[in-house]
Amino acid sequence: MDLDFNEWVAVISIAIPSLGFLWEFAVVGRKRLGYRVQMDTLAEHATQSPYAGVLRDMQLNGHRLKDPSFVLLRIENAGSALIDDIDYLTPSDDPCGIRVTFRRRHVAGLVVTELSQDDLRESFVRERQDAPGFVAVPGFGFDNNAESLTGVIRLPKVKLPLRAEYKVLVVLERWSEDHTGEPFPKPVFRGAVGAHRRWYDPLARFVRLSVAKTESHVFASRPAWIGIGLLAAAVVVQGAITLLLPPDRAPLDCVGGTLHLNGSTAFAPAVREAAARYEEACAGKDVSIPVGEGTFDGSGAGLADLEKAGQEAGIEVGEGLGDHITFTDGIASGKHPRAFYRTVAYSVFTLVVNRDAGVENLTVGQIRDLYAGKITNWSQLNGADVPVHLVNRHVGSGTRSALVQRVLAAKEGDNRQPSQATVDDCTALDDDTYGVCEVDGTESMLETVSGTAGGFGYSEVTNAEKRARDDRDLVRITIAGQQATLDGVENGDYPYWQTELAYTYGEPPAGSLAAAFLTYLTEQGGRDVLRAYGNRLCSEVENPRVCEPS
Repeated sequence: MDLDFNEWVAVISIAIPSLGFLWEFAVVGRKRLGYRVQMDTLAEHATQSPYAGVLRDMQLNGHRLKDPSFVLLRIENAGSALIDDIDYLTPSDDPCGIRVTFRRRHVAGLVVTELSQDDLRESFVRERQDAPGFVAVPGFGFDNNAESLTGVIRLPKVKLPLRAEYKVLVVLERWSEDHTGEPFPKPVFRGAVGAHRRWYDPLARFVRLSVAKTESHVFASRPAWIGIGLLAAAVVVQGAITLLLPPDRAPLDCVGGTLHLNGSTAFAPAVREAAARYEEACAGKDVSIPVGEGTFDGSGAGLADLEKAGQEAGIEVGEGLGDHITFTDGIASGKHPRAFYRTVAYSVFTLVVNRDAGVENLTVGQIRDLYAGKITNWSQLNGADVPVHLVNRHVGSGTRSALVQRVLAAKEGDNRQPSQATVDDCTALDDDTYGVCEVDGTESMLETVSGTAGGFGYSEVTNAEKRARDDRDLVRITIAGQQATLDGVENGDYPYWQTELAYTYGEPPAGSLAAAFLTYLTEQGGRDVLRAYGNRLCSEVENPRVCEPS
């Protein structure tokens, strides 16, 4: 059964009271034989009683009782059905239904002190056949075992109507061999009912219920209270989830069809996972979102693909394409009159360098000089005597545009592009000479910087962190001592980030797969995926400026 957490809480909330009701009233409650120890005291504890002297002077067989104690027991029908003599689960030839053992005590005598109904009397005494008077029934009496230092009283198989009860007073003394003087252990009750012999009662045939300690309660037994407590806890948890979750978490609205995604290679891993989760959640709607390798080929290329799809589909002005979305790092360059964008989140970027360069921190001024070609050897920055090899993304890359706009530009509107490529292929870089090359994706960027002595480039921070954990040749650069973090961006301490935008061709029609996926990504389960990949949703930022596209 594939249920989410809220559904499991709802099932448990129904199951607990249902099972509790069945247990309380259909199983335990039908045949429940209960007991209560209403008094268990030594004679010395009754010194304030007007009968204290009589209690202390009680004798048995000519000797005064040693440490006499008195126990008052109450046996009751605590269920909702009659307990008959055949319901007791002792052998049929055993007239005793309940045995109570007193450890380290010798039974001196016992007497029934109270019967809730006169009809119960015949279960304890009956008229003598050989002479006037009464005699105790075979199942009522006591035995003492000197070897185990225990006294045992036997209570008969009493037929107990609803709410019937009887009380037994037991007089005991400490065994003469027991010189410990320690307090006596509590009495131990043995007995059970179950009506397993009743052919017409199939439930009771398989239920064995031992004599249970009953307590003074006005509503329910302890198991019932436990069930009620669990139910209350489930209700509180479910209520807390409902109240604490953001109100914009609407139920998932699945729409079938094929959705084409393209754009930023930096944002691609997060979008790919969100798409996979959406497909899984909407498996019954025949959803297809092909996001394999090669489907994301950069912000500029993705936007060109979007516009081509809209034109080929013949989308009229005022209408929208419902099966294409392109993600870009910031606003795409050029004019795109039919492209609509919405802010999704912002991503943090980082500079990366090959370990051979011998640097870990750069100022913004040093970064600008590097990309302007003014610094050609890392020794000029107190690094190793290794030539600088700049690895850039192609023009149109959102990651490159973010670098230009956020780091290289001295003022708004500057367009300080990195130095032009000196070779057509990064593998042609000369190990002994300064050089510049370009690659077409984030993974190519990280691989090239890692494998090139003096290599220097840039990447979305989560991809760089993941690569650096397994690749000791790749080092993340701090900018003016600041790490690439979300908090650093919002505090204004870290300069290299960009707003992630979702472009559609026109406004996607309501009920289209594109509209449904954007809702999932920004308001439903996709939010958790974006957070896991180091992005912060624009709807959650404390500093709104970080989600203003540059």
